[in-house]
Amino acid sequence: MRSSLQRIVVLTQRNLKEILREPLSLVFTVAMPLVMEILFYFVFHNLTAQFEMKYLAPGIVVFSQSFLTLFGGLLIATDRDTSFLKRLYVSKARSFEFIFAYVLALAPIALAQSVLFFVVGGALDPSLFGVGMVLAVLLSMVTSLFFVAMGVLFGSICGVKSIGGVASVVIVGQSVLSGMWFPLEGLGEGIVKFMNALPFRNATTVVTQVACGQGNVLLPLAVVVAYSVAAFVCAVVAFQSKMREN
Repeated sequence: MRSSLQRIVVLTQRNLKEILREPLSLVFTVAMPLVMEILFYFVFHNLTAQFEMKYLAPGIVVFSQSFLTLFGGLLIATDRDTSFLKRLYVSKARSFEFIFAYVLALAPIALAQSVLFFVVGGALDPSLFGVGMVLAVLLSMVTSLFFVAMGVLFGSICGVKSIGGVASVVIVGQSVLSGMWFPLEGLGEGIVKFMNALPFRNATTVVTQVACGQGNVLLPLAVVVAYSVAAFVCAVVAFQSKMREN
């Protein structure tokens, strides 16, 4: 057990160093959603409740997490293409240790995103500050696991050249199917049920309702956790398959 934890720590430290070697990608992951949060608030918050900061900030937090799918997928795909992982496959490290190391390396980014966007949102609308915001930050770490898991999965099965296009499906899904940009009242019942069956809207609902102190989040949280577990299981299987091939 101790040796396994030591391997995870060493691999996590290496992954963190690798992330910091690409500061432009890290800045893009944080800067673009931040600009959207500020711009959309000033332009639209007086026109529709959808862009009031109590709804916009949680939506931006979860939307920014979708970029972790691309970020994490690129990290793993690059390691595979550079044969870094092939050299590690001969070590005693197991597949779940590799995956835990990638998850732990991406967790600080998810936390920084959540804290930054809520703090900026609170600076523009002080009513956002409160216990609900703190709980929303904590629960956002749970919702981020789905996007990290998808990044690990895509990085395990895709190459560097294809990961961008594949990961963009998750980014577009979070943007279009979360309901963060438009009210759902005008949509058909079938479309709303379809959105509620996917993790994108449920992840946004969890963080938004907790931040606003509204409603019961157990059902949407359960949906997000179920998708996250399924994604991690698929990621472990895909990673093990690549280890056997190499």
